[in-house]
Amino acid sequence: MPLIAPSILAADFANLQRDVEMINHSAAEYIHVDVMDGRFVPNISFGMPVCAAVKRHAQKPLDVHLMIVEPERYLEDFRKAGADIITVHIEACPNLHRTLQHIKELGAQASVAINPHTPVASLSEILGEVSQVLIMSVNPGFGGQSFIENTYRKVRELVELRADAGVNFDIEVDGGVNLDNAPLLVDAGVDVLVAGSFVFKSNDPVATIQALKGVETD
Repeated sequence: MPLIAPSILAADFANLQRDVEMINHSAAEYIHVDVMDGRFVPNISFGMPVCAAVKRHAQKPLDVHLMIVEPERYLEDFRKAGADIITVHIEACPNLHRTLQHIKELGAQASVAINPHTPVASLSEILGEVSQVLIMSVNPGFGGQSFIENTYRKVRELVELRADAGVNFDIEVDGGVNLDNAPLLVDAGVDVLVAGSFVFKSNDPVATIQALKGVETD
């Protein structure tokens, strides 16, 4: 049974407290917070103040995904704003090992993300340093994109790498997740499903989260 992390990027920002409280009362395990700077990705979302505002109402851990350049400059700020898991992109970190160590020193769980074009093998040297790996199943920067089918293969490759390295971490997928591909993702080895538009644009977000939580594999 997968863990579910609804992405508040797709929430109603005029009713953010309401939507956070909806997640609190749902079967979701995390609140996923997508931070975009307009440089690493084309879009701009929000920063520390919104993260802190979400934290004030959240009863679930904040899974903060930094789609930003030079994330090492802001780790302490996001930790203070309430981040429980901090995800940085391998593509944005020239000194990735040091950055992951710093996240853990701040008392947060360290997570690393890879974009669709980045091979899973590039993570081989740091798998023992993370509690989570996030595979992007769309090109990051905008919500509501179509799922990239090659994601299944990357998940299976990462499952093999994890076994070969003898380490343990969660595999998370973000982008275009829905009830059609969720069973296939879980079957491939995904532990955490991030869903934004699919949850928040549904008629009953709580029921949609429950449906994702209960997906059955072949």
